[in-house]
Amino acid sequence: MDGLVDEANGTPALNDTLALNDAPDLNDTSAPADLGFYDHAGDELALEERGALRRMPGLATELTDITEVEYRQLRLERVVLIGVWTTGSIADAETSMAELAQLAETAGSVVLDALVQRRDKPDTATYVGSGKARELAEVVRAVGADTVICDGELTPGQLRQLEDVVKVKVIDRTALILDIFAQHATSKEGKAQVELAQLQYMLPRLRGWGESMSRQAASGGRAPIGTRGPGETKIETDRRRLRARIARLRRELREMQTVRETKRSARRRGAVPSVAIAGYTNAGKSSMLNRLTGAGVLVEDALFATLDPTVRRATLPDGRAFTLTDTVGFVRHLPHQIVEAFRSTLEEVADADLILHVVDGSHADPIGQISAVREVLNDIDAGNVPELVVVNKTDIADPTTLAGLKRFAPDAVCVSARSGAGLPELVEALAARVPHPQVEVDVLVPYSRGDLVARVHTSGEVLVQAHTATGTELRARVSAGLAADLEPFRQRAHA
Repeated sequence: MDGLVDEANGTPALNDTLALNDAPDLNDTSAPADLGFYDHAGDELALEERGALRRMPGLATELTDITEVEYRQLRLERVVLIGVWTTGSIADAETSMAELAQLAETAGSVVLDALVQRRDKPDTATYVGSGKARELAEVVRAVGADTVICDGELTPGQLRQLEDVVKVKVIDRTALILDIFAQHATSKEGKAQVELAQLQYMLPRLRGWGESMSRQAASGGRAPIGTRGPGETKIETDRRRLRARIARLRRELREMQTVRETKRSARRRGAVPSVAIAGYTNAGKSSMLNRLTGAGVLVEDALFATLDPTVRRATLPDGRAFTLTDTVGFVRHLPHQIVEAFRSTLEEVADADLILHVVDGSHADPIGQISAVREVLNDIDAGNVPELVVVNKTDIADPTTLAGLKRFAPDAVCVSARSGAGLPELVEALAARVPHPQVEVDVLVPYSRGDLVARVHTSGEVLVQAHTATGTELRARVSAGLAADLEPFRQRAHA
């Protein structure tokens, strides 16, 4: 069976966001000839560039009031993890903490220790309770950590009071994910989305050290224009600036959304079916896109390695064209600021004709990941879009886990994007699931209208074709718009 073919040849007209590298040479013989799919190549340069921008360990943590700051810069170094286990089994708590450790390592930090507190609900004052907070402080001093990461979203009060006890910087899961997004965003739209999410998270938590934020902005003499007022403090001034920046970012994103919707409308007018690749972070979505189309998107064994969506046009073995869109990965308790800021990007999933739900078959809890992804899909109004579950990484997955996944999702396709195993079966499943054109026509197109024949081959499904003395006879399924253009050449109609 032939694999999917990238028709872009390095310059795809339907890309919303181009990949970091040009598409590989279609004549490259390094790809497995027996499979007909692209080998995973073309992302080494992007990996080198990202590695060159990694955080360097050993930076000092700002814990003294040495300067006036609008907010403390998030710098992760040697960290201790802390979590509150409220529901589920101890295995669920361990899985959540292991994921938090992956997030911390992706952000560039070194995990020294991890603690879990069993409580009915998080403590309203210090999140973990006063006793566990003192125990946490002792662990921090013993291992020499300079940052504590909590597996949950802290209120401003919890953040402040826990820091008062442990005497080092404290951040929560939401801030950690936002920091990773800030490192990995590359496009203008992606950077604006991440900055908006960060500012929305930061606004209620804005504070400074000592009294630098609580004193009046004007303390004698002439105050700067825009800061004078009855008792306005520095923190109030900075909050006003943040709100102004948030409003500006929202305007910019609305303008970018208009461009994205224009491109999406062009694809709809062309009646090109859309398939969105969605799934948990690090499940292998970008690897799947590269394998199927040779897109050359960056692939890295890290959480949220790629944020910017990439659209590629592909062709099924029966000649039908469709688009494949790689989207941002999901995670448990994905911050609502991220969902809101990336809503225009996530609409690619909601507007798709089919969701290719990629699952990491080698993960300890793949069914939990499926549930977390479906929860986010429901949040963005994509819960009713048809779904094809694809279990990836079967070459390293536990057979017992795979058997459980097949029971949970009987129609799932098991593949390995690294080795190519199962990809022909995936193409067959795509051919069955990608929507067929709705109108069947039987036409005789004169040779002078070769453009119509080309459109039928590009966007329709050719059933029978024959060349006669007067033109090309076609029996095909096409869109309603193309059927109208073919109406003058119709011979007979089929129901």
